[in-house]
Amino acid sequence: MTQTEVLNAQVIDDDSLREKYLIFSVGDDVYGMEIRFITEIIGIQPITELPEMPEYIKGITNLRGKIIPVMDARIRLKKEVSEYNDRTCIIVLDMDDISLGLIVDSVSEVLNLRNEDIEPLPNMNKYACRFIKGIGKTGDGVKLLIDCKKLLSDEEIEELSSKF
Repeated sequence: MTQTEVLNAQVIDDDSLREKYLIFSVGDDVYGMEIRFITEIIGIQPITELPEMPEYIKGITNLRGKIIPVMDARIRLKKEVSEYNDRTCIIVLDMDDISLGLIVDSVSEVLNLRNEDIEPLPNMNKYACRFIKGIGKTGDGVKLLIDCKKLLSDEEIEELSSKF
């Protein structure tokens, strides 16, 4: 599925959002994110840097008159930084009364993953995997499923909410 097809997907009611995950890549890894948190996917936009923000917060962007903070998934997930290209996009999330743009390398498709297709993380260092809520099993491998609510700590959400 192309980015255009994902962008042009019709609005879906809440019941049909269950078990749907947007699949995207960051570096060589493939991730999934519950589609119920996603409001839209946009191409890379001009980003204005802000002083004294964590490194993974690249700055802010103006999305149709609304100022939203933008996070670079590569930096947040401790991947090697690379230049943005024509496949780089921003996934706009709406979580706990805050909108957040998440820069990813590319989006590919929307997948249905039933609960039985999702395995818990192996018992490893929980800190290293704090953003991952499970592993989605698919015909061609696995997808690391991001827990959107853990991309930002409560303190970070409070700080960003007070500014935006």
